Amino acid sequence: MEVYSNENEQVDALKNFFAQNGKALVVGVVLGVGALVGWRYWNNHQDGASREVSAAYQQVSSALDASKPATLEAAAKFASDNNNTYGALASLDLAKRYIDNNQLDKAAAQLQSGLQDAKDANLQAVLNLRLARIQLQQKQPDVALKTLESIKGEGWTAIVADIRGEALLSKGDTQGAREAWSKGVASDASSTLKEMLQMKMNNLPG
Repeated sequence: MEVYSNENEQVDALKNFFAQNGKALVVGVVLGVGALVGWRYWNNHQDGASREVSAAYQQVSSALDASKPATLEAAAKFASDNNNTYGALASLDLAKRYIDNNQLDKAAAQLQSGLQDAKDANLQAVLNLRLARIQLQQKQPDVALKTLESIKGEGWTAIVADIRGEALLSKGDTQGAREAWSKGVASDASSTLKEMLQMKMNNLPG
């Protein structure tokens, strides 16, 4: 399954995301939150310099095409040249395209680079959640669990619990997965996300 299958979903479609099932749903939520974080920054930093950087980011982002290496190189240069929020957002976009090309190592490296530029805790959380998903796909559950430890804030509890449960289950720790998902069910998450986590718990052996 593609890690970022819902990248192009509009932010307002988040209201309908929880009608879906499986990991792609959680990924879609993470991506949607990432878009909201980016939009908040665009609105809060509209001085002259920020407008220029914002315009440059939008141009680079809209031109990205996984089948066109030149657009990937342009985005990578933008991310490298801008050690700020826009650089981090470019890293998010670029990592998705690397996933499209099945270049998981490059995607992970780009997200780690973005983390060095991100100052906002929510943006950092989005980067770390995406990184943990990739690390799981790379069959590195222990690394993914370590990445999840960096995510703070009650608003992320259920999504972190979902990924943590998947990581523990991949290690054969059924009880650990059950406890992780149970924490997500007990959190202040949407009812449908809780139902999804409960369904995963119900499907566990024993």
